[in-house]
Amino acid sequence: MTLFFGVDIGTSSSKGVLVDGSGTVLASSVREHRVARPHPGHVEMDGEVWWAEFVSLAEELTTGKEITAVGVSGMGPCALLTDADGAPLRPAILYGVDTRASEEISELNELLGGPAAILERCGSSLSSQAVGPKLRWVARHEPQVWAGARRLFMPASWLLHRLTGEYTLDHHSASQCTPMYDGTGWDPEWAPLVAPGLELPRLRWSDEIAGTVRSNLAGIPAGTPVITGSIDAWTEAVSVDACNAGDLMLMYGTTMFLIATVDRPLRTPSMWGTVGAYAGSHNLAGGMATSGAITSWLSDLTGAAFPALLAEAEASGPGAHGLLMLPYFAGERTPVHDPDARGIIAGLTLSHTRGDLYRAALEATALGVRHNVEALRAAGAEVSRVVAVGGGVQGGLWTRIVSDVTGLPQVIPTTTIGASYGAAYLAARATTGAAITDWNPPATTVTPVPDPAYDELYTLYLDLYPATREISHALAARERRLSTGGTR
Repeated sequence: MTLFFGVDIGTSSSKGVLVDGSGTVLASSVREHRVARPHPGHVEMDGEVWWAEFVSLAEELTTGKEITAVGVSGMGPCALLTDADGAPLRPAILYGVDTRASEEISELNELLGGPAAILERCGSSLSSQAVGPKLRWVARHEPQVWAGARRLFMPASWLLHRLTGEYTLDHHSASQCTPMYDGTGWDPEWAPLVAPGLELPRLRWSDEIAGTVRSNLAGIPAGTPVITGSIDAWTEAVSVDACNAGDLMLMYGTTMFLIATVDRPLRTPSMWGTVGAYAGSHNLAGGMATSGAITSWLSDLTGAAFPALLAEAEASGPGAHGLLMLPYFAGERTPVHDPDARGIIAGLTLSHTRGDLYRAALEATALGVRHNVEALRAAGAEVSRVVAVGGGVQGGLWTRIVSDVTGLPQVIPTTTIGASYGAAYLAARATTGAAITDWNPPATTVTPVPDPAYDELYTLYLDLYPATREISHALAARERRLSTGGTR
């Protein structure tokens, strides 16, 4: 029997799956974790946790099994800096939810000829999502760390390195290291300018075998192939066959991610233009800084379990009895690119319930998805098929709200585990030529039910951000001042 082991290192947990040659999930397991937020706008995680959780999952799921190949995936783009021997020098700086490098973004824009020049050359404008400014931040604020930094890893490449000894990154992840990647590889001029002294990894595509396990480890024998892997959202798109021109993947997770597959490179300052998971593919993508993170926050805040909150939100009905929420609880990524944006709950009265708040949170993410989809289409992306994946598709209410708000049907595949399953599939594709259409066919489709109330709510949603932006920015500045011991 051919068996494939896939692991994904996510924002709130690491997930492992054991999958057979037909795509059937034989076993799965999860390790919960939390990110660190040492200062406002800083979001980090210890890279050794990634490895420890991989080993724990492997020991549970693979011991005594003959594994054909290993797939790896992880959140990103992240910046884990190590010395020449691969020892981490500081916690990894996470993707666009970490907004520390605003000054460095401004400086690089000026240094490299302006935002339009960077967009044209790299595919994306500089934003909190980009790795380049975060490396420059470390060089400025932690010079002792930068002096010893020689290598750059992300979760998938870190697991790959620990398993095989290879120093390799996939092309897609590199294309989110703006402004260091020029659409085909490391930019020979800008990469050394942004990250002087850093040895950059060899680039491969996500479905290529990057190496083999160098010694028996946690039930995985030496010599087992390991694929290059990629960032979790792109691995999720792979897992549900959303990599064809006209496809849009919606990833319902701690954050909401959107990946449109396009037939040619597209450029817009509001979204991220990247290469895809596969050679020759192109994407225009977006990401909201929070989605499931807000629902988890409300669950923690109220002490209510998710089934109860979902039932109460269902009963609340469209419009949440007059509430409107901006889901910018960690700033916002696309399409507004504002790290100082803040969450807003408008319309509160003493009669509102926790079910209304939870409904407003689900609707806020749906309105954010609509905002992103309109930005994708304005940039020239065709959206003809939407596929949903991730933990948020369970229960059905969230996906129904998104379809009703956007007017888009959503295909729900048979398996919605997400990136860990996609990592296992990439391992199968690389070693046996498996087809994802055989592994994970569609199961059902969510059909939108038009509601004029949502059109009215969307107009108010678009108005609410500019109406409160200056207040949010002032409060964000005050938060930073207080966190550094400033006056109230």
